[in-house]
Amino acid sequence: MKNPKIYVAGHRGMVGSAIVRTLQAAGQLNIVTRTHAELDLTDQAAVRAFFASEKPDQVYLAAAKVGGIHANNTYPAEFIYQNLMMQANVVDAAFRNGVKKLLFLGSSCIYPKLAPQPMREDALLTGTLEPTNEPYAIAKIAGIKLCESYNRQYGPGSDDDHGVDYRSVMPTNLYGPNDNFDLASSHVLPALIRKFHDARQAGRSDVEIWGTGSPMREFLHVDDLADACVFLMENYSDDSHINVGTGVDLSIRELAEKVRDVVHPEAELVFDTSKPDGMPRKVLDVSRLRNLGWSPSYDLDPGIRSTYQWYLEQVSTTVGLRGID
Repeated sequence: MKNPKIYVAGHRGMVGSAIVRTLQAAGQLNIVTRTHAELDLTDQAAVRAFFASEKPDQVYLAAAKVGGIHANNTYPAEFIYQNLMMQANVVDAAFRNGVKKLLFLGSSCIYPKLAPQPMREDALLTGTLEPTNEPYAIAKIAGIKLCESYNRQYGPGSDDDHGVDYRSVMPTNLYGPNDNFDLASSHVLPALIRKFHDARQAGRSDVEIWGTGSPMREFLHVDDLADACVFLMENYSDDSHINVGTGVDLSIRELAEKVRDVVHPEAELVFDTSKPDGMPRKVLDVSRLRNLGWSPSYDLDPGIRSTYQWYLEQVSTTVGLRGID
């Protein structure tokens, strides 16, 4: 469809804002957005009224309640309830108003804690989830199954064919512009940037790292994810979800050392082993995506540097702020 009307849910977040930037760079100008104050996605009546009024052709469902280990452990009820409600309301309202193409953003935490590594798409529901983020993971699994169910009942070839083509994308750990740097709710990479930055500003050499530093994690720049999402909206049509990542991981210790080298080279790492590690390893099998012809463009080291530069620009009014030397 030429110049489709595209609704990006969650356009102020890290992922949603990156999708908007990517769509605009590709010449898509017919983009619809709403802030949370304008549209509460947990309100079914409001969501249905919005879709009935706007009638978008495509939907990118990037809105979600997200956070790191501390936030997931502290607010499990909010994580499962809000995500379930947002997903159900948007997907159903999209269907009711003739949306044929929808892309749902999930998370790599959907896979079992001890899933074989790298994690393939077919590892879903084969084992027990990581307890620290189980409520969030269950909500995201429900979102995947929601899209699959609408495809099964209303997709091409079904008895009640409405042409529905809804796909689910499972990104690995993300970072980049518009990330959350609040230490009480952020993920590991932005939390490390903030910790090293604060230590540098305070003239401290010690920086506390949660856990043992041994867990292995994979990181993808959010602009790469956005590029993959736009690519998959047009080039992927399958009931199964698809992984998006780099396929390369490193330890939390190695990540902390990379962030230290960019932000505060004189710092010393201090590991608080009383804090949880989470899953021992999380790296995605991205062969399905690579076989479609997509691969990421950002390397981690320059990605960390550009993300820190973005963070500095957001706090540049602070007196005496020191940037990257």
